[in-house]
Amino acid sequence: MSCLLLLAVPAGGAPAVGSPVLPPELRSLWPDGVVVRRGARSTVAGHRTPPSVLDEVARHADTAAQRVSGVLGTSVRPLVVVPASAREAADLAGVARLDGLAAVADGGRVIVVPEAYAMLNLTGKSVVLTHELTHVAAGTDGVPPWLREGFADYVGYRDAGLPVPVAAAELAAEVRAGRLQKALPGPEAFAVDGRDPGRLARAYQEAWLACRFLADRFGERTLVRLYRDARTAGVDRALAPLGLSVATLTARWRAYVRHQFA
Repeated sequence: MSCLLLLAVPAGGAPAVGSPVLPPELRSLWPDGVVVRRGARSTVAGHRTPPSVLDEVARHADTAAQRVSGVLGTSVRPLVVVPASAREAADLAGVARLDGLAAVADGGRVIVVPEAYAMLNLTGKSVVLTHELTHVAAGTDGVPPWLREGFADYVGYRDAGLPVPVAAAELAAEVRAGRLQKALPGPEAFAVDGRDPGRLARAYQEAWLACRFLADRFGERTLVRLYRDARTAGVDRALAPLGLSVATLTARWRAYVRHQFA
């Protein structure tokens, strides 16, 4: 999940943590061991993290910012925080645990979960940061979980070059075994409690394909407008101009998912 901040950073390099030119999200993160690096668009702060790792994160954040800007039509300046551990990441995010997540949007910043993030390949890292930046740039208030996460995954996977059966391997296996949820994923499907990582993965994939269906059928601009309308007017009113309700969308989504894995 980073941030739309225009940073006044001196040209000579990264400013010290606590400097008034840094945004509030970057000040007073940790008492020591903080390293700040900059990309072309991004600022990355790490705790006891090698500068080379932060430089790589900044490169991926720059790419993510371009991709999010391309879909939303807004300028994005990411702020990414790389804690020393998953425990530290959860503490910063104010949650008990972050099982199954490689990063999380937290207000105006992205918090990387270092152990999970390090296990991803280059494409995975780019998708994750693009997903989380989408949350920050588009906002998440007022939208149901399937639309919130599905839209972020739509932007994340849009330019990743991955075939659907590869990006949604867990869901593909379920569908080919004759199993497909009858409803779009709700809040419980996105629970980060470590009890069912397979269900969590499938929930994201189900949500992604719902938004991918909308973009394929009605166009990307319509999907973006629907998301924005859902934030202000609710998803039912946002779907109505397309001749859809949640029920009819669900039926068409289920057919679309089956077709993707036929």
